[in-house]
Amino acid sequence: MKAIRRFTVRTVLPTALAAVGDLAANLRWSWHEPTRQLFERMDPERWDELGHDPIALLGGIDPARLDELANDSAFVADAEALRDDLRCYLGEPRWYQSLQNAPERIAYFSPEFGIASAIPQYSGGLGILAGDHLKSASDLGLPLIGVGLFYKAGYFRQAIDRDGWQKESYPVLDPDGLPMQLLRDADGAAALVTLALPGGEAMHAHVWQMTVGRVVLLLLDTDIHENSEALRGVTDRLYGGGGEHRLLQELLLGVGGVRAIKRYVEVSGTPAPEVFHTNEGHAGFLGLERISDLIAQGLSFDEALQVVRAGTLFTTHTPVPAGIDRFDLGLIERYFSTELLRGVDVADVLALGAEDYEGGDSGVFNMAVMGLRLAQRANGVSQLHGEVSRGMFGALWPGFDQADVPITSVTNGVHAPTWTDPLMVGLVHEKLGHFETSAADFAGPAITDGDLWAVRRAMREQLVADARCRVKAAWEEENPGIAAPAWMDSLLDPDVLTIGFARRVPTYKRLTLMLHDEDRLRALLTDPERPVQLVIAGKSHPADDGGKALIQRLVQFASAPELRERIVFLPNYDIAMARLLYPGTDIWLNNPLRPLEACGTSGMKAALNGSLNLSILDGWWNEYYDGENGWAIPTADAAGDGAERDKLEADAMYDLIEHQIAPRFYERDEHGVPRRWVQSIRHTLSTLSPELSADRMVREYVERLYMPAAEAQRIISQEDHYPAKHLSAWKERVRAEWPSVSVAHVESGGVESPQLGDELEVRAYIELANLTPDDVLVEVVHGRARNGDDLVDVQRQRLELVSHDLGQPATFAGTVRLSRSGSFGYTVRVTPRHELLASPAELGLVAVAH
Repeated sequence: MKAIRRFTVRTVLPTALAAVGDLAANLRWSWHEPTRQLFERMDPERWDELGHDPIALLGGIDPARLDELANDSAFVADAEALRDDLRCYLGEPRWYQSLQNAPERIAYFSPEFGIASAIPQYSGGLGILAGDHLKSASDLGLPLIGVGLFYKAGYFRQAIDRDGWQKESYPVLDPDGLPMQLLRDADGAAALVTLALPGGEAMHAHVWQMTVGRVVLLLLDTDIHENSEALRGVTDRLYGGGGEHRLLQELLLGVGGVRAIKRYVEVSGTPAPEVFHTNEGHAGFLGLERISDLIAQGLSFDEALQVVRAGTLFTTHTPVPAGIDRFDLGLIERYFSTELLRGVDVADVLALGAEDYEGGDSGVFNMAVMGLRLAQRANGVSQLHGEVSRGMFGALWPGFDQADVPITSVTNGVHAPTWTDPLMVGLVHEKLGHFETSAADFAGPAITDGDLWAVRRAMREQLVADARCRVKAAWEEENPGIAAPAWMDSLLDPDVLTIGFARRVPTYKRLTLMLHDEDRLRALLTDPERPVQLVIAGKSHPADDGGKALIQRLVQFASAPELRERIVFLPNYDIAMARLLYPGTDIWLNNPLRPLEACGTSGMKAALNGSLNLSILDGWWNEYYDGENGWAIPTADAAGDGAERDKLEADAMYDLIEHQIAPRFYERDEHGVPRRWVQSIRHTLSTLSPELSADRMVREYVERLYMPAAEAQRIISQEDHYPAKHLSAWKERVRAEWPSVSVAHVESGGVESPQLGDELEVRAYIELANLTPDDVLVEVVHGRARNGDDLVDVQRQRLELVSHDLGQPATFAGTVRLSRSGSFGYTVRVTPRHELLASPAELGLVAVAH
């Protein structure tokens, strides 16, 4: 029998335990180990049973136990000390407060946030990254405000049936049972965000507020009585529904999210954001709402666009066009031909997302393209992904080489306090007396090889115990009333080389590459001297039957009696599982089709715990693999077809495991310690810990992107937005004149017999039409000449104005020092120049000598 309605009755804590309630209300508990230990002390068994959820713990704990704790002076003192520590953390100056001219506030928009397993508002890497971004922003003191949606059923809960097929269920979440509260207006009424829709209908949303350390997270929720039944379901689940459903979610996230921030600023009296960071294209409509606000202040659309671009950063996470949201133009036109955005013409909206470039589809509206056009700064999430993105979106900047496309990269990082196992933290605390692990901890002699190996085994043992529990629970769910088979008690072995593989299951991640040669894998798993075991997890999108078929194949292979204790698929991959899975593996396996892995942060989390990586050189591994921190699977890019590529790369993977990885793992000294293996663990911990940290990532965003964006936003908004008006008019003039701009002639001299150190003198004559020399940047572009006349290893040097007589080409000149031997080539290019441009390629206009 099912309830027709459910809700959570919150516990009334004894006055003496008020500090416990304060600690539970702030999500710092999700990464602050001493606070988590305090909750565990309250009821260890229930703490584990409830998935380490303090709110659920306080709601389910026996009142008699609460009274007992309230009378336990030591417990009360510890709780109050931790509350004092939290208050200090929230108020003290941190890294960000030492900066000059940093943004007063930054808004960070994402469709999903993975903060804790108790709050299932994430599907995979994008959401986990967003959660880690908020946590590190808090630790560093950033005045960040996150914006997302509250999904009533989250993503989905995964189960595997007897045939190995993925089944989805959608448990409904009760907001009152989560650490959040409604944003309320000054009169105490719930703040309401409203969006006008076609047909005179309106969509309303409440705004839930979470506190993530020092960071505020706002989540919009349409499941309220003011909406029709259909609109109540807009925020039903993450990445559910068809095109129009998705569009409604993205309108709510972007347009509604900006309105939610405005309400929050009104209520709290805190500064409005200067910088808006769009985490992937889903939130791109936020720029249109901001343009509408500026139009209401008297600016034209194009003038408002200049202001919005200056303070906006767009981060792309996808390396394939298929991963981008694209909507039918007619659908976009219908939704924006309303009162949704006052003063914004639908034609201007359509132009922002139009694929009006070579190879584009004229019938679709591209969210990533709009995101790039609304942001003056953009980045990919690893160095390789930056290169891929510059190639994928290069058509937006025709005439520019791929390297000049204005998309940079900031390699992702992971939040170390969240993902470093408490056993590793405990080792550091025991040996060095502090709770925060750092690279220096593992570089010195205080922690011995024996210490490291013992904690690594303990983490492996922890994973084995968790895997057995999960497999038994899954059996009982599928076979109610039937006892779990005895062999599940010996599933996996804490002393066997353990390889982990867990991620979403699109085809490009190649979940089943390990099954390419089943006999060879079987031999590795059952080797009598050097056995290997595999722990695998991952969810396939509910609509992806191809991904589900990959899971089914793996599950069926793993069910063979001779293999089932050595390979296991764990259902319902989530943060709680991941926190044990990453540390418990000796090797983290990643074998995507290169270069389709944008970053791949799961291997980073494993590395923070001393696991070694075995991966295709893709994403983050491409820039951080150094030969000692793991193994690189050679990429068979030149293979004739996909099947041959899979075979070559799978064979290379088997070879590495059999001939290098397993021998090193099982080679032990007289104390049973694999010294060579531990050397690699120590190297990984001491070299990768700072590089893979989300703190490093967030600092990069602040210094390289947020601060320049804030400065640009301030300049362009001065004197009633006069610079924006000037820039808009200047761009219009430059675009009108550019078809007549050309490099009329180039002369060079000074190097009759070129030698290293000589200086090449270059003089260029530029037809400017009705532009002035100040409107352009003239550069000599030089490098090595390859494949005929193609330039590589390119460098640029500005040419200075020599003369400009009326009606004549302008003359620019300069010298280039020949600083390297070998082939040399050069050309001259002209691009628009203005102090408010962030890149010479920004307008997509260029004239090159022929």
